[in-house]
Amino acid sequence: MDIVCLDLEGVLIPEIWIEFSQRTGIAALSLTTRDEPDYDKLMRYRLEMLRHHKLGLVDIQRVIADMPPLPGAREFLDQLRERFQVMILSDTFYEFAHPLMRQLNWPPLFCHRLETDANGGVVDYHLRMPDQKRAAVSAFKALRFKTIAAGDSYNDVTMLEEADAGIFFCPPAKIMAEFPRFPVTRNYDELRTVILAASATLSQG
Repeated sequence: MDIVCLDLEGVLIPEIWIEFSQRTGIAALSLTTRDEPDYDKLMRYRLEMLRHHKLGLVDIQRVIADMPPLPGAREFLDQLRERFQVMILSDTFYEFAHPLMRQLNWPPLFCHRLETDANGGVVDYHLRMPDQKRAAVSAFKALRFKTIAAGDSYNDVTMLEEADAGIFFCPPAKIMAEFPRFPVTRNYDELRTVILAASATLSQG
């Protein structure tokens, strides 16, 4: 059985930081991995903005608690899991993900962790490992799984490159232009069709 590796934000759920930015009115927090390819630079900027505005983990979690998945995401995921093993590979954090995973029927998730102080302020973040999405796909391939990956942002590109088949889902135009070798899908029906076609092609290889 093939493994399908999916990004989380922008593919199955809305972008958490954009939602948080809109709820707080802090435009500076709307930057995501669609805008900044350097993840450490992006996270250091976010942590500084949280400190500056005296916002903590509980403030972010309060917003996440009211967030639904993208329309059709759970149905898409449920159908995909009937045919494939599905792994969610994300650069979000376990401290964010719990209510969202519940709404998606608990798919397996690999992501990172946040560090907070005694007052609930977010003081640091800790990667599972550098470039963990690519590393996870590489490990699945070492276990002799055929891998298909889908994502939308700069931080998904190495995962798509490592997979036996990589697919963009609703990427920004500038990322599409920089990486034209990946097929682009715009909705879940298209993504499902391209995944099934890729699986059929891989099974013949």
